Amino acid sequence: MAVQNTLATRSNEKKVPFSVAISSVGYKKLINSTLGDPKKAERFVAAITSAVATTPALQECEVSSIVSGALLGETLNLSPSPQLGNYYLVPFKNKNAGTTNAQFVLGVKGYKQLAIRSGQYKKINAMEIKEGELIRYNPFDDEIELQYIEDEDLRDSLPTIGYYAMFELHNGFKKVLYWSKEKMICHADKFSAAFSKEATKGRYPKVSYADFCAGKYDKKDAWLYSSFWYQNFDEMGVKTMIRQLLSKWGILSIEMEKAFSADGGVISTSGEVDYVDAPDAAPQPEPVPVTAEIVQEAPQQPDPMPEPPMSEEPPFVDDDEFAALMG
Repeated sequence: MAVQNTLATRSNEKKVPFSVAISSVGYKKLINSTLGDPKKAERFVAAITSAVATTPALQECEVSSIVSGALLGETLNLSPSPQLGNYYLVPFKNKNAGTTNAQFVLGVKGYKQLAIRSGQYKKINAMEIKEGELIRYNPFDDEIELQYIEDEDLRDSLPTIGYYAMFELHNGFKKVLYWSKEKMICHADKFSAAFSKEATKGRYPKVSYADFCAGKYDKKDAWLYSSFWYQNFDEMGVKTMIRQLLSKWGILSIEMEKAFSADGGVISTSGEVDYVDAPDAAPQPEPVPVTAEIVQEAPQQPDPMPEPPMSEEPPFVDDDEFAALMG
C-alpha cells in the first residue's frame, strides 16, 4: 500500500486544500489501485475529505500521511468514524522534520473487531479494575477472581487499581492477564516519550504524574500533558492490556498482524511505519484509543520535550465532542 514516489511529500502540500490534493491524478490512481473498486474509492474519498474538513488539526497534516493511514484502515475494513472508535488519525507534529503528519492509532474496539473477525475467538474483553473489585489473582495458575461493582455511579467514583484482559478461543484455550496501575504507569513511563512518572527538568519541565492527577501543575503548561496517557490513562491502559494479551498469547490473523505493526505510527510514503514512541512487546509504540484528537510532537535531543501544540486546537477532545464534530 505504499504511496508511489510521485506522491512524496511536497514542500507546498500544506498550502493546497486536502479536497484538491486528494483529487489529483496521482492520489486517484493510488486509491483506485489499492481499493480496486471505483464506487468504494469514491465513498472513501468522500468520507476522508469530510473527516479532514471537520477536523482542523488534520488540515495541517501532510496529505500523503492522511491518505496512507486512511487507506490502511479501509483495507482492514475498519470504519474511520470516531464514534465507533475502531481507529483514529491523530495529528503528530514532528519538530525535527518540520512537518505535521497523521498518526494511525488503532482503538480498543478495532483490536476486538479484528480478533472477532478472525473466527478464532469465542470471547474477548478488557477493562479497568476499580477498588474493591479484585478478589485474587494467581498468575501461576492463570486464575483471577473479580467482583464487578454494578452501581455504575459508585464504580465511576472509585479509583482504578489495575487493568484486566481475557480471551477464550473456540478450541477451549483461555488466557487472562492483570496488571496493577503502578505497573501500567511504569510501562507508560518506559515506552512513551510524552509521559513521565516522575517530575522532569529541562527546557519544558513537567510535574510528576501523581502531581498532575492532583492538579498540581501550572494550567498554562497544560499542553505539556496532552498525551493520551495523561488525558485518558484508563483507556490507554485497557488498550495496552488487550495488545499485550493478543501479541503474546493470541492467534493473530494476517489482518491483525498488519494492524499491530502499524498501530501508533506514521505511515510514510514508502509504506514504512515511523513510530512515535519506543516499541514495546509488539512492533509498535503505545496508544490506545484513544478516543481523541491530540497534537503531539517528536522528542528532540538533548531536550526531549515537545513544543506547544497548534494554538487553535484544544489539547484534548472527548468522545461526545468528537462525535459532534463529525456530525
